[in-house]
Amino acid sequence: MDLTPTERDRLEVFLAAQLARATLARGLRLNAPEAVALVCDELHMAAREGRSYEEVVEVGRRAVAPGQVLDGVAGIVREIRVEVLLEEGTRLVVLREPFGPADQDAPGAVRVGEEPVPLHPGRERRRLRVTNRSARPIRVSSHYPFWRANPALAFDRRAARGFRLDLPAGDSLRWGPGETREVDLVAYGGAGGREAAATENPAEGGD
Repeated sequence: MDLTPTERDRLEVFLAAQLARATLARGLRLNAPEAVALVCDELHMAAREGRSYEEVVEVGRRAVAPGQVLDGVAGIVREIRVEVLLEEGTRLVVLREPFGPADQDAPGAVRVGEEPVPLHPGRERRRLRVTNRSARPIRVSSHYPFWRANPALAFDRRAARGFRLDLPAGDSLRWGPGETREVDLVAYGGAGGREAAATENPAEGGD
């Protein structure tokens, strides 16, 4: 049986989710991988059943209750992102605080210092005006090469060459249909990012 990488990933999620269900059946609480796998599996199954995007999100939020996870899991897993296949195509589901707010005294909790931490000091920055011309929301993650973002986003791609969103790692920005917003971009660090940008040939001029 030949499986694509995506199909293998789906099987791994399913197996981990089955382990999570067996763990709950014994009256035990879930660790982080088990809890995440169970949520992701429920999201995939809800999409497979033909439910709407909003219904799929709600299924994911109800999949695991805060009391079903070990202490500290809510602090470790602050967000779950998974692509599901809906009838209209693939959509990204983002669940923030899927297991409730983090307990700052629990194991694995993230404690934030009082002083702000500058991101990428000294790197070149640019601000661009970006419009979503699509009828669907578009999200771009922090480290994605911004000049290669969804073609439905209209902006000066030549000016964005070699840059990404000026966001902390793992964060993202979302454009609603028809929405225009100004974004800050930061140059990639290291020679690898600059060389990758230099070898590409993005569309001439702005969109």
